[in-house]
Amino acid sequence: MLSAIDRAQTLAIREDFPILKRQVHGKPLVYLDSGASSQKPAAVLEAMERYYRTSHANVNRGVYVLSEEATEAMEQARLKVARFIKAKSARQIIFTRNTTEAINLVAYSWGSANIRADDTILLTEMEHHANLVPWQLLAGRTGARLEFVPVTPEGRLDQAGYTRLLEQTRPKLVAFTAMSNVLGTITPAKQMIAQAHAAGALVLLDGAQSVPHLPTDVQDLDCDFLVFSGHKMLGPTGIGVLYGRRELLEAMPPFLAGGDMIREVHLRSATWNSLPYKFEAGTPAIAESVGLGAAVDYLTALGMDAVHEHERALVSYALERLGAVEGLTIYGPGAIERGGVVSFTLGDIHAHDLAQVLDSEGICVRAGHHCAQPLMEKLDVPATARASFYIYNLPEEVDALAQALEQAKTIFAL
Repeated sequence: MLSAIDRAQTLAIREDFPILKRQVHGKPLVYLDSGASSQKPAAVLEAMERYYRTSHANVNRGVYVLSEEATEAMEQARLKVARFIKAKSARQIIFTRNTTEAINLVAYSWGSANIRADDTILLTEMEHHANLVPWQLLAGRTGARLEFVPVTPEGRLDQAGYTRLLEQTRPKLVAFTAMSNVLGTITPAKQMIAQAHAAGALVLLDGAQSVPHLPTDVQDLDCDFLVFSGHKMLGPTGIGVLYGRRELLEAMPPFLAGGDMIREVHLRSATWNSLPYKFEAGTPAIAESVGLGAAVDYLTALGMDAVHEHERALVSYALERLGAVEGLTIYGPGAIERGGVVSFTLGDIHAHDLAQVLDSEGICVRAGHHCAQPLMEKLDVPATARASFYIYNLPEEVDALAQALEQAKTIFAL
């Protein structure tokens, strides 16, 4: 099991990630953009290569050995994901391309069947565009209203405002992030879900930032839908997950139509396949699901409590170290309420210019609005730079970031 900032263990973990041996501009790579997409351990790369070399075939259709092996590999990955988030059944795990597609699936399938004119969908001001725009489109189609839980100056969700909005609007659906991709804020998801249910609403929880970094138990959370992406949790791109309550998924109409989501097709009618296949039209991302299964194995071996403690210690150090950089503004709450994300501005240096200076030192950070423009407006900034940490990051990489920020101040005469 991983211990918080245990140097020997972290160095051993880094050996599992081939890309971390790279140099950029002649400098050692310092990868601080895992919130956008994490790096991949050799175990994930090897699992995908092994599938392609030894067992590649289409799934669910062939009665020959390769097809049966490919099908088994994909279904084992589904089972691993179900166990990872403590779902009751693997049938509740729908493979999508990413978090965004999973949210769109719910918005188009459940939303179109259940949301009507004057219904309310309650969101928050800190949502990623992927958890805003699908609901905007649904509201446009149906005449539903959107309401938003405010963000406090400290970067938390306004819980009194949330309670008030639940009472005033009686929403049909509440959709919010378990952890902000900009502020790092870990929201009180279990409490908010219970409040939403008491008000008669269903809940979609955006776990894109939380599932890779925090222990996740959908039964304990009691969420109705949970969405997340493989590429943020050591897995490949092109694979995401929708978890849903079985009775909700059973009642929802298909999102896409075509091969393998059908039971029978006639010229003028069709009937749908059972879960989860009803929502997985066409040839699925087989190799990607295998890679995601390997990523789940890797994280499970580390232990998600330990992963979280490692990142909490790192971000605590980062808040202290970066906080000492004169002219730097950090957004969001303290380390106890924050995941491994630190967004900041440095004087009047634009975030893109700052990121380019950091890149010259081999340091990778995100710069821009982070697909959260309404939150940027709330913060009254056009953009921020964002450092995000994971299991392979070390305190000295925080030091490298702080030193590079001091260099940026000199370059821009700040």
